[in-house]
Amino acid sequence: MSYLVLARKYRPKTFTEMVGQEHVVQALTNALTQQRLHHAYLFTGTRGVGKTTVARILAKSLNCQGPDGNGGITATPCGVCQACVDIDNGRFPDYTELDAASNRGVEDMQSLLEQAVYKPVQGRFKVFMIDEVHMLSGHAFNTMLKTLEEPPEYMKFVLATTDPQKVPVTVLSRCLQFNLRPMAPETVQEYLAHVLRAEGIEANAQALRLLARAARGSMRDALSLTDQAIAFGGGKLEEAAVRRMLGSVDSSHVFHLIDALAQGDGKTVVEISDALRVQGLSAASTLEEMSAVLQRMAVIQAVPSAADNGDSETVEIARLAGLMPADETQLLYSMCLHGRAELGLAPDEYAALTMVLLRLLAFKTPAAQKKTLNETPRMAPLQAPAPARTAMPVGAPPGRVLPVVEPAVAKPAQRPPAAVNGRPDGEVVCVPVRVQAESPRENVTAAAASWVPTEEGDFWHTVVTDLVAREVVAALVRELALQSQLVGRDEGHWMLRVERESLNQPASRERLRSALHGAGHAVNLTVEVGNVTDSPARRNAAAAAERQHAAEEVILGDPFVQDMMRDFGAKIVPGSIKPVQNN
Repeated sequence: MSYLVLARKYRPKTFTEMVGQEHVVQALTNALTQQRLHHAYLFTGTRGVGKTTVARILAKSLNCQGPDGNGGITATPCGVCQACVDIDNGRFPDYTELDAASNRGVEDMQSLLEQAVYKPVQGRFKVFMIDEVHMLSGHAFNTMLKTLEEPPEYMKFVLATTDPQKVPVTVLSRCLQFNLRPMAPETVQEYLAHVLRAEGIEANAQALRLLARAARGSMRDALSLTDQAIAFGGGKLEEAAVRRMLGSVDSSHVFHLIDALAQGDGKTVVEISDALRVQGLSAASTLEEMSAVLQRMAVIQAVPSAADNGDSETVEIARLAGLMPADETQLLYSMCLHGRAELGLAPDEYAALTMVLLRLLAFKTPAAQKKTLNETPRMAPLQAPAPARTAMPVGAPPGRVLPVVEPAVAKPAQRPPAAVNGRPDGEVVCVPVRVQAESPRENVTAAAASWVPTEEGDFWHTVVTDLVAREVVAALVRELALQSQLVGRDEGHWMLRVERESLNQPASRERLRSALHGAGHAVNLTVEVGNVTDSPARRNAAAAAERQHAAEEVILGDPFVQDMMRDFGAKIVPGSIKPVQNN
């Protein structure tokens, strides 16, 4: 006897056997019970969710004759009468299925509608089921409109489509529309376990979870993948074998990756990426698994009670959720989703995966990045009479330094250290264009020009500078503190003002309040949106603009620089002069 695939063998034959579509089953069951029957039904949904199955069950319900041959319209077809058996086997003369993907023309529709004038041969109703109805041509749709609106009393239309947007509104308005939803992975996993128990096949719960997720809401895809996994595993389903078949990434790799990202360990991130390449695991699957884990981390961070200590995987995810702030989890999740779309644009998907992971690392907060940045080799100076120094770019967060190279033109080796215009030599350097600060000079100048000192400005600047220096605020919380203005304070309550609504987030306010409490300021915060004239960021910009102006005066007034410009036509690259931030 030939083998019947699981997707066909376990196709539901009654409404009670269907899973995951309770809303559709309930509506049709009530309509059949009360015999309030419409003449046209439209079932929409992605592939493999049960559109054709519902159509066949509905046809059996309309034509069931009962075991004794005296049955009527019912929501529970018997499955043993001639009509039920013939519909299941595809040979009932009054039930016609038309594939509109290959029969989409006017002639095909006219040939079908010609049968509508004849009464049922064997059953109670004629049922026309048109699958992928959106593939019909415009003229074919127009041909069926009149019959679809006013069919004979013995005629029922059942339409199915995966793309209802392409169905004309003139057709939609003539049908009762039911949207069959993609099935939840838990629903698919439970049904697969039921099928495999009936088949007498051993199955690991984690293997079924992988198959359920890979099906992406389609029960037919899940059963087809299960057939493949049974063949691949030699008659049993184990997690390792299913992972190899699907090319899925082991959750331990994902946990190690997120752990390394949380610690700012770039070396480990690259090593894991190389290991995935060697093992031939899917780059897209890696980012998909990371997105799933980050989503569960975000849920646990928002609702700690969601962590189930009985599940070892959930325990590990809860541990990772405690290693990074919630806003950082959201950022990594978003970048993983966008990174999947970029894999196909790169010539090598593993190189693209590595770049996505390094991008995740690059957007870490300064505290988490400190280890990685400190491991970066420093650039050697052009001439080395003194060790290379570091410059603080304008607007850069504390703790992030860039290597600065002193050009030979600005400071030749034979020239002894001396004071320049009353300033100690070495306080100001000229840096190459390739390491100039990220913030344009014009932005700093504009921010400095708009700074107007206020009564509370000195106090708030001191408080925020202390919080940033101790690295107790990061990411959005740090930006909220730097970009806000303290407009008023009394005992137990401070009022802040920001210019951008995006900074005024409840989570950021609460974390800033906690940081202030830890610094000895037990106050409640209120944040309003309005014009800001005196924020720590504007004060820092004003101070940076003043240092920049002084640095340019020192360099341009240096006699040696003037000699080089006069004798050799040397030019200073605009924007290349940066003051050194003394620790």
